[in-house]
Amino acid sequence: MSTATLLAGGVAAGLVAGTATCTAAQGGLLMGLVDGCHGRDPALVGWFLAGRLASYTAAGALLGLLGSAVSLPPPARAALLVVAGVTVVVLAVRLMRRGHCAAPAPADAPSRYKAPLLGAATILVPCGVTLGMEMIAISSGSPVAGAAAMAGFVVGTAPAFALLGYVLRRVSRTRLARLAGVVAIIAGLWTIGAGLNLGGWIGGTPSSAVSGPGAQTVTVWATREGYRPAIVTARAGVPVDVVFKLVDRGCTGTVTIDGRDVALPATVRLAPRPRGSLRYVCGMGMYTGFINFS
Repeated sequence: MSTATLLAGGVAAGLVAGTATCTAAQGGLLMGLVDGCHGRDPALVGWFLAGRLASYTAAGALLGLLGSAVSLPPPARAALLVVAGVTVVVLAVRLMRRGHCAAPAPADAPSRYKAPLLGAATILVPCGVTLGMEMIAISSGSPVAGAAAMAGFVVGTAPAFALLGYVLRRVSRTRLARLAGVVAIIAGLWTIGAGLNLGGWIGGTPSSAVSGPGAQTVTVWATREGYRPAIVTARAGVPVDVVFKLVDRGCTGTVTIDGRDVALPATVRLAPRPRGSLRYVCGMGMYTGFINFS
């Protein structure tokens, strides 16, 4: 696939599929731009987007050059989600407690240095479509092509981030700042929960399984609302092919199963397993499914 095609595909993926999921997962970091007295400069959002573009382009080049050797395993991504959620909560609390600032921010305000760093940090907060683009960069086998795919994706999502940054700057000047802070705290707690879910650190196996015969092949549909059916059965002690079919692009487009990331649609071959349950999650830790072996 040519570099131009990957660039265009990245832009399309950002506009069509990445806007909602990535803004929800990573947009909370924009709270850092309206914190304290130095978050009203509109150029800060531009620096945030520049930092995001730089980190994604560099990551795409590395993935294209070195492949999956530089991609983060699910437990590491889960830990980063938890850290990101805690960061968003802290930034939101500071926004809510912000006092009135009469003096303009100096030219060398810390926010000017913080904005590109916050933007660059978004690469460490995975969203489902981001993971899909990373896999495209890996499969490209070229640092230029990988960088083009990831850069295009950032360009596609830029309008949504710019709009969110504008809204946050406007809200920070009004009494709605407290409401925005509450919403951000909820988003931060949601991100923490997603990280815990992705890492398998919360939740357990379901208390009962759905009825139905076991089979060597099971089919799961990935939708925007989760995996359907959420619980499937298979025979224990024999290999099982799990056929994941993709209905909608989004978080569920990448599944973490048996310790590995898989871009959908795909068929995952599982080795014979004993009786029990196997848990899998989407790449962001939002949606969970189970395979019951009996």
